[in-house]
Amino acid sequence: MDLERLKAAAATTKPSIQFKTYTCESDLQPAIKLIERDLSEPYSIYTYRYFVHQWPRLCILAHDTSTAENECVGVIICKLEPHRRRYNEGYFDSSTEQQQQDGGGGSVALNRGYIGMVAVGKPYRKMGIGSALVVRALCAMKEEGAEEVALEAESVNLGALALYEGLGFVREKRLHRYYLGGTDAYRLKMYL
Repeated sequence: MDLERLKAAAATTKPSIQFKTYTCESDLQPAIKLIERDLSEPYSIYTYRYFVHQWPRLCILAHDTSTAENECVGVIICKLEPHRRRYNEGYFDSSTEQQQQDGGGGSVALNRGYIGMVAVGKPYRKMGIGSALVVRALCAMKEEGAEEVALEAESVNLGALALYEGLGFVREKRLHRYYLGGTDAYRLKMYL
């Protein structure tokens, strides 16, 4: 992944947008408000806290400094954890040396980033804010050792799919009836 190319491509067209990472509980309520308004899945406060308390650097908010309230207009919430993959999936060197390093078990952990939630307020869409949030999160994950990043997007959310695929994500598989409403999702991945 060429991070410099992505950074240049993800420049927002609205100069009053400022980005910051999650720092405290007061950052959470505006983010929850955006997510609940724009995403199809309901999440409990504990789900949000699971992400933001363990991976605050991977939870980024976009604020419009031209508004009186410094309004939160976009958010991305991510995590980064070890993920086990099998050698025969083709992602790793299946050499004897690699298997000996792993103890001969046939799998190895890799650092997988996960984009759990992305939301941008409707009046602020098509300004590059969503792309800028994703690129900032990808850069932070890469700095922390991520080797791949995964996410799910609704199969009917053409705007989200275009954003992710435009940044270099590829569809890995279709997940039938993945969401509570019965809609399908695509799992998308990017190898860093």
